[in-house]
Amino acid sequence: MALNPRQSALIDAVRESGAATIEALAQRFGVTLQTVRRDVNLLAQAGLLARFHGGVRIEASTTENIAYQQRQALHADAKRRIGLAVARHIPEGCSLILNLGTTTEAVARALVQHRGLRVVTNNLNVADILSANPDCEVIIAGGAMRAGDRGIIGEATIEFIRRFKVDIGVIGISAIEADGTLRDYDLREVSVARAIMAQSREVWLTADHSKYQRQALVELANLSQVHRFYTDLPPQAPLARVMKQAGVRCEIASAPADDTPHAGAATTARPALLP
Repeated sequence: MALNPRQSALIDAVRESGAATIEALAQRFGVTLQTVRRDVNLLAQAGLLARFHGGVRIEASTTENIAYQQRQALHADAKRRIGLAVARHIPEGCSLILNLGTTTEAVARALVQHRGLRVVTNNLNVADILSANPDCEVIIAGGAMRAGDRGIIGEATIEFIRRFKVDIGVIGISAIEADGTLRDYDLREVSVARAIMAQSREVWLTADHSKYQRQALVELANLSQVHRFYTDLPPQAPLARVMKQAGVRCEIASAPADDTPHAGAATTARPALLP
């Protein structure tokens, strides 16, 4: 399902507190109880929220990610804007690795007009998207395909990634903790992401604001190990302090003017290797 802005905001509101009553949500958004119930029923049917008597809670797990089709609908506009922001800073004629995730797929969509790219990926969705760009060479990693999201993972994937040294590694993540710890759900996916970081001259992290509030099982790295962080809303303290101390450049894909070439806000500290 495609979420409208109120439904996306409703999920964020529930995520902030973990649970909320129907009445509280109706008051917060200035709509009727019937409207909130209709939204909640749709979101519950999609597996994004869980109903209880008189209220709703987030359908969350530290051990299992939300299904791929549901993640595609969540914060789709924010991911689109993040993808555009990343693409603006990727020069033509460079080499990239794009890993798994709906946000990195949004980056791929924003690169279909770029020229002279060479992209290594363990994401068959990314490869499919970039096949529309005749001036982009796509190199697909070998390994075992994860049926849920067409991701390629495993030891063979890691060995394949280690053959390359690229200009930029663009990675997604499922959860960012307040101390800057980056987490995901699948150890095999995390192991591939670590290899991507090691084989990239610059590491660019992409994640929408909902990842600030999530928890996941497996530690990937720390935010201090990335060069740029692309998101749609500024992180709050203490995460903002962690980023500043580490010298991570934060690019905010703001709405709606962010579709113009020079829109968006940036906090720069660590010098970038690429323009």
